[in-house]
Amino acid sequence: MEQVKETKEQTLPLMLRSRVKEAPEIVVQYSKDPAGWFTTKTYHQLYDESRWAAAGLLDLGVKRGDLVGLISDNRQEWLAADFGILAIGAADVPRGCDSMVQELSYILSFTGCAVTFAENRKQALKILSCKEALKDLAIIITFETSGDDVLDAGKEKGVAVYSYRDLLNRGKNRREAKPEEVDAEIDKGRWDDLATVIFTSGTTGEPKGVMLTHRNFLCQLPPFHTVFDTRPGEIWLSVLPVWHVFERAIEYIILYHKNGLAYSKPVSSVLMADFTAIRPHWIVSVPRVWEAVMDGIFRSVKQMGKFQKFFFNFFVSFGLMYTYFRDLCFGLLPNFHGRLRAADAVMGFFPWLLLMPLRGLAWLIVFRRLKRRLGGRLKAGLSGGGALPAKVDHFFNALGIRLQEGYGLTETAPIVSARQYRKNRRGTIGRLLTEELEFKILGPDGAVLPPGRSGILYVRGAQVMKGYYKKPELTAAVLSGDGWLNTGDIAMATRDQELRLTGRAKDTIVLRGGENVEPVPIENKLKESPRVSQCVVLGQDQKYLAALIVPVQEAIMAFAEENNIPIVDYELLLQQPEIIEIIAHDAADLVSYRTGFKTFERIHKFRLLPKPFEPGVEISAKMEPLRHKIAVNYAREIHELFR
Repeated sequence: MEQVKETKEQTLPLMLRSRVKEAPEIVVQYSKDPAGWFTTKTYHQLYDESRWAAAGLLDLGVKRGDLVGLISDNRQEWLAADFGILAIGAADVPRGCDSMVQELSYILSFTGCAVTFAENRKQALKILSCKEALKDLAIIITFETSGDDVLDAGKEKGVAVYSYRDLLNRGKNRREAKPEEVDAEIDKGRWDDLATVIFTSGTTGEPKGVMLTHRNFLCQLPPFHTVFDTRPGEIWLSVLPVWHVFERAIEYIILYHKNGLAYSKPVSSVLMADFTAIRPHWIVSVPRVWEAVMDGIFRSVKQMGKFQKFFFNFFVSFGLMYTYFRDLCFGLLPNFHGRLRAADAVMGFFPWLLLMPLRGLAWLIVFRRLKRRLGGRLKAGLSGGGALPAKVDHFFNALGIRLQEGYGLTETAPIVSARQYRKNRRGTIGRLLTEELEFKILGPDGAVLPPGRSGILYVRGAQVMKGYYKKPELTAAVLSGDGWLNTGDIAMATRDQELRLTGRAKDTIVLRGGENVEPVPIENKLKESPRVSQCVVLGQDQKYLAALIVPVQEAIMAFAEENNIPIVDYELLLQQPEIIEIIAHDAADLVSYRTGFKTFERIHKFRLLPKPFEPGVEISAKMEPLRHKIAVNYAREIHELFR
């Protein structure tokens, strides 16, 4: 395996410049033209474009230390714009096209962005609509050509609107006049310079801007070869939002290792077609995408004949047995309480050896065809942004498709740990990615816990954020003076220094699609209903949000009397369709796009509880929900909500 040296580059643009010198003609981007065909861009073409963008920004007055908005979904111009911003010592403030007006208004005004990129006409108009709050906004640059309505709105609001092509042309002209200017700016960069301010999700609460430096990203790049054993020129399929820190870090990793990036979408029909067209070697995604691929395979199997379905299910079941004994034999089962690896090897060796010929037959008859549907060259996939369901993890590995899992958070830029390519221990989130990073797990009394014991996970190292933008009090709440970050996650360690997440200590819910949801604003909104007394929003590692709701008994009884609903018993009354329907109507009306909530923040299912949450048992003295206790006390009801 190629030895990867520690990066000596101080900044991300310096890293890119180094890779361009080493591999100028390797394809770095595969993006679709309007007809849907993939077109390519090489490393030197990307670097030239980023320097034109940098020079264009200088021409528009952007200077070192400025913050520049970057409101766009995945597209090839995003990466060039990002490096153009970073090249001149500025930092970007990214957000996706699903952002609501109030989000953009808060984020761009709070950071004082005078210049912002917008993907298209719609985003430009969205930004212009909140110009009164954006006192500093002077320039919008659109990746796609904007219409006369945008130009007119810009003039009316006192904002100049340029196209991305205009920016590049300005940059080309400036570079002809000052050919060394951008490279001189790149040379000034230092690794503790701010690279980005990424705001956490939560449109109905006040988002926090996570300040990440060049160093935060750079320290993750060299050691990633232990996660994916990549070779120059290999292709990654991109499906995650690039403004999220996970995808962004992965794109920097791709550049560092001289790989290529193909843009796709997490839509089954698009994704599967792109697998065939691009034939990627690697893919990083969230659990929901992997689950969708698995479900798609099972849907195809259902359409087969009985004989074919039987053999598929038989081989999958057999594959599960084979991988278990293989992992037992080669020490790939987690070691929480002192496993005897030698005994495991003896126990696993002969079953593994005996099952190997049948496993080879399963590969030839069934599994090889499935891998061809993924392009035929896929070496491994990495899942992050939420817990990977065990059934999905085991299914892909049973098929012989290596699936690994990682863990991180925006505050760590983001990769804390990942299962290694050569030591893919399922049931864990792997070892810490970098040698500079360290962890400790603390119990309720603040004592460090040994392997096999669950507690709050703290991490410290070079990739931990600089802090929350203009929020020193929030920074101090999670980041100690000596650099320990409270992740808010509950974890336990193995004796091999790997980690397993066992829960969350903070309120934030991470859905299976990687979306972060703050439950408190949703709960407060639901309680605006005159029929809702208490509620708890649920959904950690699930596809959707659900809720446990304690109704106002008097209001429910009054509604039943007014609508001639028989009242025999209050608990039975809560199961009546009319009662469920009126609460569903309240939830849909209160938590909706109209009231500032995104689609994934809506309540899909709920359970009405006849008894209020009890102080000291399920709610605190401050009347705040004790979520971990509720999860235990209402485990059956919660299980039914997510069946």
